[in-house]
Amino acid sequence: MKLVFATHNSNKAKEIQSLLPSDFQILTLTAINCHEEIPETSESLEGNSLLKAEFVNDHFNLNCFADDTGLEIEALNGRPGVYSARYAGEEKSAEKNMDLVLSELKNKENRQAQFRTVITLILNDKTHLFEGVVKGTISIEKKGADGFGYDPIFIPEGQTQTFAEMTMEEKNLRSHRARAFEKMISFLNLT
Repeated sequence: MKLVFATHNSNKAKEIQSLLPSDFQILTLTAINCHEEIPETSESLEGNSLLKAEFVNDHFNLNCFADDTGLEIEALNGRPGVYSARYAGEEKSAEKNMDLVLSELKNKENRQAQFRTVITLILNDKTHLFEGVVKGTISIEKKGADGFGYDPIFIPEGQTQTFAEMTMEEKNLRSHRARAFEKMISFLNLT
């Protein structure tokens, strides 16, 4: 069965392909000749994930899944949340986003946060949602060179290192995205 992952990132697609039964074939947006930017206009992670999956399903009539991820910080009333990628501006600068968060948390004791990923799967015209969450805290400063996005300032619960200080394997054992994909893959293994 062919399943479109609403991303242009072939490495992300290969990673998911390796976790699925051999009768599933993961395709990227590029592979189905979808080169346009899919609008993410919802005010929620669930909404943006659904928009991307519905776009693929409506325009290409293919089974598909899409994800959206946000960093939710308690002291900032859940911000940056759905705006995580462009929190400091439309240029989507990870450095500027982290600098803004650290600046807004300066002098705040509560540094509790969570990363949350929502996946929407549209399979045979039925919609399924899967969520992965990892709780943690925001560090005082950036640490580590690996990972991407907010990884240099996020310390998962029970750990002393940021995601950016961990190997990819260590991060994947704890990550919100891995937890959401595990749920989807378990579901697909049962179908």
